[in-house]
Amino acid sequence: MFCSRCGLRVEEGTRYCQTCGQEVGGSGALPPTPVGTPVSGPLPYAGFWVRFVAYLIDGVILGIPFFLVVMVLIFMLGGLRLLARRGPVGPPDAAFMAPMMLAFFSAFVFFLIAQWLYFAGMESSARQATFGKAAMSLRVTDVKGQPLTFGHATGRFFAKIVSGLIPLAIGYIMAGFTQKKQALHDMIASTLVLRNL
Repeated sequence: MFCSRCGLRVEEGTRYCQTCGQEVGGSGALPPTPVGTPVSGPLPYAGFWVRFVAYLIDGVILGIPFFLVVMVLIFMLGGLRLLARRGPVGPPDAAFMAPMMLAFFSAFVFFLIAQWLYFAGMESSARQATFGKAAMSLRVTDVKGQPLTFGHATGRFFAKIVSGLIPLAIGYIMAGFTQKKQALHDMIASTLVLRNL
C-alpha cells in the first residue's frame, strides 16, 4: 500500500503514513479502527490553532508565578517605599530606578530559567507535553515519533528564540501551513507536535 499524499510505501495494517502523517487506513483501504484500539504509526500533526490555545494555557500557568516574583522583588528592594517618596514631577532619580531595573532583570532571568525547565522538563518527561499541550491532547516527539531527551527538548526551547525574532510571529504561524505542521523551531530542532487520539 502507498500513501496518497507523499507516495511512499506504508506497511499493511498501518493507519497513518509514517513519513507525512496522512491517514491511509480510514479511506476504505483498511477497515476503520474500533474506538479504544491503539493506533500504529504516528498520530496526526497538530496545527497552529490547537497549539496556540495550548500555549495560552501554559502562559497563564507561568504568568501567575512571574507576576508574584516581580511583586516580591519590588517589595524586597524597597520599590514601594521609593515610589511613595518620589515627587509628583520630574524624571525618576537613580535611587528609584536602580532597584526597579534590578527587580525586572532578576525577574526576567528567573522567568527564562523557569520557562526553560518547564518546557524542556515536561516535554522530555513520560507525558511528552506541558500542562497546556496535555489539556489539548498534544505531545512533542522527534521526527521519528520517539520521545525527546532533555537535551533535545532544551534545543527546541531555545530554537523558539529564532521563531520569535521573525516579524509578525511568522516563525510560529508556519505551523499552520507546513506539511508536517512544524513551526520554525520544530524544523530547527527536528521535532513534531502530534495529536493524541
